[in-house]
Amino acid sequence: MSGSGAIRVATVITRLEGGAGQQALRGALSMDPASFEMTIITGSGDPLLLDQAAAAGLEVLTEPALRMPIAPRSALRALARLRELLSRRPFDIVHTHTAKAGVLGRLAAHRAGVPRLVHTYHGFPFHEFQGAPRRQAYVQIERGLGRITDLALCVGTGVAVEAVRRRLISPERIRTIGVVADGPASPPGASNGSAPKGSSPNGSARARARAALGLPADATVVGAVGRLTYQKAPGDFLAALRALDRPDVTGVWIGDGELAGQVAARARDTPGVRVVLAGQRGNVPELLPAFDVFALPSRYEGLPTVVVEAMVCGIPVVATAVNAVGDVVVPGETGLLVPPGRPGLMADAVRFLLDSPEVAARMAAAAQARLGKRFGEQALRQALTAAYSAAGSMA
Repeated sequence: MSGSGAIRVATVITRLEGGAGQQALRGALSMDPASFEMTIITGSGDPLLLDQAAAAGLEVLTEPALRMPIAPRSALRALARLRELLSRRPFDIVHTHTAKAGVLGRLAAHRAGVPRLVHTYHGFPFHEFQGAPRRQAYVQIERGLGRITDLALCVGTGVAVEAVRRRLISPERIRTIGVVADGPASPPGASNGSAPKGSSPNGSARARARAALGLPADATVVGAVGRLTYQKAPGDFLAALRALDRPDVTGVWIGDGELAGQVAARARDTPGVRVVLAGQRGNVPELLPAFDVFALPSRYEGLPTVVVEAMVCGIPVVATAVNAVGDVVVPGETGLLVPPGRPGLMADAVRFLLDSPEVAARMAAAAQARLGKRFGEQALRQALTAAYSAAGSMA
């Protein structure tokens, strides 16, 4: 411990961005500074999240080797640099997030003699869309790392179940946590929600969101949020819009990524589909009320923060049935689930919600009620405090 008696925690993440970056930062910000000295080590990050960390007085250390492409030489360089950093700084706990930082950060911390190692599984680097040899290699790597990890925090029950089923770490060292979700800021007395036509949305929140996205006030909008990557399956989103065959519907995707150019070209070449690619935005909860239906087409996930944020806003959800999404999207009760890679079925589910506004509004209300306090900052703080204490007792 430091001279002040606070526990020194290094949060290591490949990139401080996206849902994992938000949760890592929110976790660090939630901790009592009198009891925990929090430092973030990252390869790069979203300027908005980096600014939030700086404004809160968190120490942020940038290690460029973490953001280098995955290759043996760059990985060894990153491992050596992280080990040097963690040997030089007397951290009590290293808490890693995401796959690459999870491997390199835990190995470096173990070799540097850091007393306690915690890892958060936001999802997994292996999934059903990979070849079996590659998938098994990832599983074996995670099993090896599990032997040096004091505690694994799994974002959602589905992720925890998969960690147990794959024997990534002994069951008594697995904990399930939620995510912290924000809703849009509202004027006093106003609801934060949005809802399909026929229900009772907060008109001012909807109008502000649609104006910010350049959408007509009376548009029918099906929206998605996420990085434009293979994992998030933006091509399936476009295919679902085409299968929906509703000229009155505007599709909106908020987010950027390496597939941005490819997705833009495909959107232009897809007949009968109107799509707005809104790019990266720092105020996603403020924009979600623009949607009549939120769609998550991902091939694989953990528990996406944005799905919970959409539910907080009162937006009905259609999502793919992957990992921990079913924790919050209970089929027929709080939303609809479809198999990944089946855009036609996603189109059918979206059409049902658009054509059945009373049912959609009921599901949205049930989702808000089901969330309760499980996805707030206090719940995350309690989970991390318990995890760090538990890690210490097992060291």
